[in-house]
Amino acid sequence: MRSTPAQAGGGRNRDALVEKARLSIAKGSKSFAFAASLFDRGTRERAWLLYAWCRRCDDIADDQDHGGDLGKHSGSKDKIKGIRVLTNRALEGMPTADVAFDALGMLAKECPITQDMTDDVIRGFAMDAEDWRPRTEGDMMRYCYHVAGAVGVMMAHVMGVDSSDSETFDRACDLGLAFQLANIARDIVEDDAVGRCYLPVEWLVEMDLPPGQHTKPANRFELASLMPRMIALMDHHADAARIGAAKLRFRQRWAVLSAARIYTAIGHKVLRRGQKAWNNRVYIGPVAKLGHVTAAFFEALANLPPRLDEMPRWTRAELRPVKGW
Repeated sequence: MRSTPAQAGGGRNRDALVEKARLSIAKGSKSFAFAASLFDRGTRERAWLLYAWCRRCDDIADDQDHGGDLGKHSGSKDKIKGIRVLTNRALEGMPTADVAFDALGMLAKECPITQDMTDDVIRGFAMDAEDWRPRTEGDMMRYCYHVAGAVGVMMAHVMGVDSSDSETFDRACDLGLAFQLANIARDIVEDDAVGRCYLPVEWLVEMDLPPGQHTKPANRFELASLMPRMIALMDHHADAARIGAAKLRFRQRWAVLSAARIYTAIGHKVLRRGQKAWNNRVYIGPVAKLGHVTAAFFEALANLPPRLDEMPRWTRAELRPVKGW
């Protein structure tokens, strides 16, 4: 019996994989799609391929279709096991019978994407599968690393950052952390509706907010009082990320700075709305996005990153080692 030969993308046509990935990001994340459109063609296509894998893993773990409503939580551990098996098979160049995993396989032939990197991301899905809750700020930031900071590191590889440039990978991680903090702030009530909470228990206790009761209408004022702390943390990591963006080529820098502006705008909108922040889902409309992209163009052109008195407390080296998932 002949063995199946290893081939990029499991033997699928690259153009077909790229097109499927483009459709996936267009459906699953308008903000990422908008920012990715600013990349040069090669980087843009590789970003689509990475997104397709991330989106598919998330959908499998939560029984969703490109986000949307969460499905059943049954068989969560088996789902994570399946994600790992398909991911590792894709990295080996084997066909997976799933376009998104084959997209990762194609990407891994073009960029130095390793199993350690994908394992870091999959650990985030495993944390959710175990109904994990953060007790401390460090716990929350570790979750942010696995679901977003680790993706930022992979994106740095997609953009061609030299593997020895640890500093730039740290800054790419910072951007992912900032993105996820904005997501957590925006989605607190939606997450609570499906039994999830990503705010540290210690933060809630400080405000006398019982976990599980923190989103009740009567508690929204106290909940909103946590947002300055959350958004300041987001801004600090986003500013650190701008330092790394200064090393990128112009179009990559423009795309990264555009994404940073759009996502931090979500966090600041939550902050401005106060206790009304969760009455309706916060989003950034197309006109506002265009404004952020325009501002990012001039920011990228000037290329004058901020000078920070101190770098963020939570670093990639500190957040990465997690055992048991």
